[in-house]
Amino acid sequence: MITGVLPLAYWVHDLSPFLIRFSDNFGIRYYGLAYLLGFVGAWWLLVSYHRRGRSPFDSAAIADLMTFVILGVLLGGRLGYFLLYQTATVAADPFMIFRVWEGGMASHGGFVGVAVALAWWARRQRVPFGRIGDLIATVTPVGLLLGRLANFINGELPGKVTTVAWAVIFPDNELDRGLVQALPRHPSQLYQAALEGAVLLGYIQWRFWRSDVVRTRPGQLTGEFLIAYAVVRMIGELFREPDASLLFGLSRGTFYSIFLILAGAAFIVHARRSSPSAGAAV
Repeated sequence: MITGVLPLAYWVHDLSPFLIRFSDNFGIRYYGLAYLLGFVGAWWLLVSYHRRGRSPFDSAAIADLMTFVILGVLLGGRLGYFLLYQTATVAADPFMIFRVWEGGMASHGGFVGVAVALAWWARRQRVPFGRIGDLIATVTPVGLLLGRLANFINGELPGKVTTVAWAVIFPDNELDRGLVQALPRHPSQLYQAALEGAVLLGYIQWRFWRSDVVRTRPGQLTGEFLIAYAVVRMIGELFREPDASLLFGLSRGTFYSIFLILAGAAFIVHARRSSPSAGAAV
């Protein structure tokens, strides 16, 4: 329990989850808008790559690809949330999966869903998985950034209790339910938006435009993205209140990120061994 602090000194979260509200539970939500804008941003970047000669995929191919990506994100993210974070809950009430208006998405599940969707698309188009994976890796942080901002607007996934000057009081969060006064917490959603979104987007775009790695080593940028995401996710988890029981003493976000590091390393090793210049002097 924090003592010696004045709750009124902290900003009290009072943002509405709705951009436009038609009834108590129906309207245009910022969370849904974040997904829409994330997909539109990804599409715009992929089209710009083609126009500037950095991608062989034209508008028609990108439209087809985005259909697979959207399905992978939505199905993988939704199923991942319940399988990775709410296993007992969904076992007791399987129909919770279909109540999408109640929220519940997991980025790690989304990654798996997208990987499956890309593998399917790449096989249909007879395109190397690493090549299309690299392109999608460069646009993914756009959606991560917008999604974390929507988390903050919704007042969900708040951080750990703190006394930092920029702490936020989330009066409706379940963690402080039953307390007379909700406690000030890290706005960890904003930390994650900056790390998983802005920082990762800057890095991956810099690598894409300032190097030839996508052409010479297909798959390496995918690996770099997975490792970089796992690292910044682990940093963000230091400030975020765990939203499920710990696994081996680690938050689930941290634990699952270990597998992303392993997958990323595997992509990089495979890309380097498969590169035409793998045996050339450096």
